[in-house]
Amino acid sequence: MTEQEPRPSRADAARNREQLLAAATRVLGSGRNETSMRAIAREAGVGIATLYRHFPTRESLVEAVYRDQVVRLTSGARELLAAATPAAALRAWMDLFGDWIATKNGMLDTLLTMIECGDLAHARTRDELLWAISAILDAGSAAGDLRSDITPEEVAASLIGIFTVARQSGGTVTAGRLLDILLDGLRPRP
Repeated sequence: MTEQEPRPSRADAARNREQLLAAATRVLGSGRNETSMRAIAREAGVGIATLYRHFPTRESLVEAVYRDQVVRLTSGARELLAAATPAAALRAWMDLFGDWIATKNGMLDTLLTMIECGDLAHARTRDELLWAISAILDAGSAAGDLRSDITPEEVAASLIGIFTVARQSGGTVTAGRLLDILLDGLRPRP
């Protein structure tokens, strides 16, 4: 940066960081093989130096994307409950969870290494996700919209199974259809 060039404002820096997180989420969740830092910078419409200024390592970018997605899932549960019935909120939240799983798959090797090294608190994430599911289930039980005998762990295991099967089926089984079936099973019996 020369003396004549103005320094980027804090708003510009914050906007660049958000663009980078959004682009990294798209690239990592797309299933494309090219998940290089350069591809992420290109997708965000910024230079590679801008990416490295915000995220000096791939691990720091992956951690930021991972944490951002977890925050979106937990805040998404609250927002969805405020806007819809608990059953509708749960179904919409299941789609958010699927997006998170897709993004997570695009950074799985890095995440596993970070968890093994203790750089990422996997147990905390699990607790946060179970809290989000529990909040929706509790609201649904109180409203008579969802069964009261279902645990957050059972829903989480079901979701992981659904997204695993759908991904491995080669398109013969769709996650959306399986999620609808799961939601039907979570409704109270007449």
